[in-house]
Amino acid sequence: MNRARRVALLVAAVALAGVVASAIRMPAALFPAWLAVGAAWLGWPLGSMALLLVHALTGGRWGEILHPALRAGIATLPVGLPALGGVMLGARYLYPWLHPDGTVVLTNGFYLNAPAALARAALYGVAWGVLGLICLRGRDLGRVAPAGLIVLGFTSGFAAIDLTESLDPHFSSSAYGLVASAGAVLLAFAVGIVLAGMQASTAELRDLARLLLGLTVLWAYLDFMQFLIVWQSNLPVEAAWYGPRLRGGWGMVALGLVGLHFIAPFVLLAIPSLQVRRPVVVAVAALLVGMEVVRNFWLVLPGRTSAHMVLPVLLSLAFFGSASVLAAFRPGTLAPFAPCRDARRDAHV
Repeated sequence: MNRARRVALLVAAVALAGVVASAIRMPAALFPAWLAVGAAWLGWPLGSMALLLVHALTGGRWGEILHPALRAGIATLPVGLPALGGVMLGARYLYPWLHPDGTVVLTNGFYLNAPAALARAALYGVAWGVLGLICLRGRDLGRVAPAGLIVLGFTSGFAAIDLTESLDPHFSSSAYGLVASAGAVLLAFAVGIVLAGMQASTAELRDLARLLLGLTVLWAYLDFMQFLIVWQSNLPVEAAWYGPRLRGGWGMVALGLVGLHFIAPFVLLAIPSLQVRRPVVVAVAALLVGMEVVRNFWLVLPGRTSAHMVLPVLLSLAFFGSASVLAAFRPGTLAPFAPCRDARRDAHV
């Protein structure tokens, strides 16, 4: 075990001890922070699986460049056990539809109830675990990819609904799961560029920059359409979800997300001369990674913030970051990908 892994192991152990202590002393602050960080982290392995399955169907240089980084992302799936487990343990501090006092009247109680939620969480874990093993095994992915993408699309979308949308049991958006899935793919692609962008040639870097631009536009379009539909409908139940996220300090965060999660990356990546500037492309990818984390804070924490939440957020970030390093960067995980290449396959972007 090299020095970096020893440091990561020490940080993970200390952070986990702090998380347990916080869960005992201030659970109302710890579990929202845990959910916010865990929901952001979950996009990396799920988005990595989606990209690897897509590449198995389409081919292309981009997948060959990012293949080791995508495998590293998928290798972090075991961190999902404590992530989902922590959410289940602290569910009563997160989801009002679990309160037994009858103060929350639901029309969708057939879906939002404890047994159904536990069953769905188990289903997600099994489906993702099987798909992750298949992707890491790497054999006959082309045959599995169509069905795998369908399963992954449904489970990741419903998981986003269960984990974050159901924080407000009255809010409903048919695009919510799709926005979350697009964000996960964008996150995984951006992390891949951060990890592998320095090894890409000029032509490969241009391909990666253009694809990152396309994914950024796709995510922004879906997220804006959800907002536009809610604004046009002007329904109190739906508007109430956006209310605390657009007022005060969280309103400033929303403006920051517009500027740094879309406008700045779009402008920088749309300029052809900057698409081949390695520091620019890698910096934009790192910015998108950070903004995806901030966006999950924006989804989960409004209405729950307190002076005691800073420490739980830092502890959760430290645990997920160090645990992911331990899982992703095992010896051989980032081994180069050496497929049988031909001119027709290389023609794909």
